[in-house]
Amino acid sequence: MFEHVFAPIKIREMELKNRIILPAMGTRMADADGSVTEKLVAYHAARAKGGCGLNIVEVAAVHTPSAPAHFVSISEDKFIEGHKKLTDAIHENGGKAGIQLWQGSIAASMDPKAKILVVSDMNFGPYTLKAITKEEIKEVIECYGAAAERAVKAGYDCLEFHLAHNYLPHSFLSAGLNHREDEYGGSFENRCRFPLEVIDELRKRMPEGMPLFIRIDAQDDLLENGMSIEEVIRFCKIAKEHGVDVLDVSRGNIITAASMYEVPPIDVPNAFNVENAARIRKETGMVTVGVGRINTAALAEELIADDKVDMVVMGRAQLADPEFANKAKEGHVEDIVHCVGCNQGCYDGFCDVANRPHITCMRNPMIGHEAEYTLDPAEHTKKVWVIGGGVAGMEAAQILHKRGHQVTVFEAADTLGGEFLLAGEAPGKGEMKAAALEMGAQTERMVTVHKNTVVDVEMIAKGDVDEVILAVGSSPIQIQLEGADKLTHVSAPEVLRREVKPEGKVAVIGGGLVGLETADTLASAGCEVTILEMKDSIGSDLGSLRKIAVMMKMQQLNVKMLTNSKVCKFTEEGIVLEDGTVVPCSCAVFAVGFHSNDSHLLAEACEKKQIPFHVIGDAKAARRAIDAVAEGFEVGRQI
Repeated sequence: MFEHVFAPIKIREMELKNRIILPAMGTRMADADGSVTEKLVAYHAARAKGGCGLNIVEVAAVHTPSAPAHFVSISEDKFIEGHKKLTDAIHENGGKAGIQLWQGSIAASMDPKAKILVVSDMNFGPYTLKAITKEEIKEVIECYGAAAERAVKAGYDCLEFHLAHNYLPHSFLSAGLNHREDEYGGSFENRCRFPLEVIDELRKRMPEGMPLFIRIDAQDDLLENGMSIEEVIRFCKIAKEHGVDVLDVSRGNIITAASMYEVPPIDVPNAFNVENAARIRKETGMVTVGVGRINTAALAEELIADDKVDMVVMGRAQLADPEFANKAKEGHVEDIVHCVGCNQGCYDGFCDVANRPHITCMRNPMIGHEAEYTLDPAEHTKKVWVIGGGVAGMEAAQILHKRGHQVTVFEAADTLGGEFLLAGEAPGKGEMKAAALEMGAQTERMVTVHKNTVVDVEMIAKGDVDEVILAVGSSPIQIQLEGADKLTHVSAPEVLRREVKPEGKVAVIGGGLVGLETADTLASAGCEVTILEMKDSIGSDLGSLRKIAVMMKMQQLNVKMLTNSKVCKFTEEGIVLEDGTVVPCSCAVFAVGFHSNDSHLLAEACEKKQIPFHVIGDAKAARRAIDAVAEGFEVGRQI
């Protein structure tokens, strides 16, 4: 099964057992000084054990002054020992190890103590950053070379030079960023000079048999005077002559809305960048890696079988399920936990320095805890009832089952999935619904499930149960307004489930994620939509990349968005705001959030019978799916 994906490939002297790559995704699992931690070793070892062909260790800083805290570093000899432990762990688990050599330019600003190197003078907030000097250029090139020697000593099988995403090397290459007037700027040949000098230094200081990859953007999106795909192809042909073996074709930059292409959310189509990679591959004749929301084995197989790319990056696919490759190879596709591109734990978690020590995953709370969260068998097997079959309840049920408990799930509806199903009803969100149904099917294969069953106090009183999990979810908040009888009004879930189909002018009250997805549903069906948000911003509960994509969609659909717009009352003409403005509409849709469903009677019944119980997910507080799944995982781990 998936014979093309699991065919071996040899590049110079490196042989890979399959075509699946874990890319160099930032984790923030390194120590403050950049040292490799046991946490990072366990994270990579789990993916190598899971069958990945090549693990590329992430954004490894080559230059100490510009190395941000908690980013992996290979800028000094003291780091070699830690990297050797990491490569040993990957090798011992059947994989190959690469390392991505990186100088992050303005991305170093994540750490206020790190030096920021820029290709040209640049306005950066209240400051003007001065362009890197020629002396500093020579220093950085030497640092790349020294890092390559350390990587060889540490046992890496290949190197990757990060030449994308407006980090320093890409900034030199792109005329949209490089405004220098010396030999490193101006003409295409001059702009190529710095990255080619780095490539030459790397090639000189690594073994002849070791492959050199470059990660490069297919083009510069939304960047005036940026690199075209034709220029990228021209550069890649030259890079090939300088000893580059593999093109890892990415897309995006961190200074425009095109940043959404770096870690593309669910709003961006699967394999959106592969046609670019296929063209670059065809015109350069180089081994090429396809990148961009390739999250199923079937899609990966199709892309390689159709001769579009030679290998595929499957990063977040292996965050969601470290056993992805093994399950696919063995034909157990139905057991794979698929990434849905929510970005809640990977990108948003990476950027949330104040609240999260490192990345996580909405679908896999074990990330960063691979060593300590071993899911050991329970000391005493218990009969556990899980009341509620949303994602929190299903996660708890699965973990409890894996630890040997006897689990029964009770769901009031006819389908498992809860609000996760609702999230998948909006246009372009089919993967979310599919994941909810998939998780439901996986749960039913593991434990006993009773659907269309409402658990009451009497059932608990009579039940043969040792512990109870209350995961009863949430319901839409209802608001009573003056004039409610004068204007048709419905809830967002009714619209998303197509239970009602408003027409004409429709106002959506609430500008959070649910309100935006409701507006998308209505506008895509031909309605003239206005979003009314009482706060001063729309989409405040969205992560930054999803917000870019969703707002672009709203603009394309001509959705009108009004902030600081508190709804006062309804009239036959429409909605009256607090300032007296009338918003004409024939229907109002409430999307003002959700409140926890009441579970206090069930809790009291448990207390009366002296049964330990746990309230989790939206039943505890209506939040994001990442919180619900994490709570389900944690309670399942502790019982």
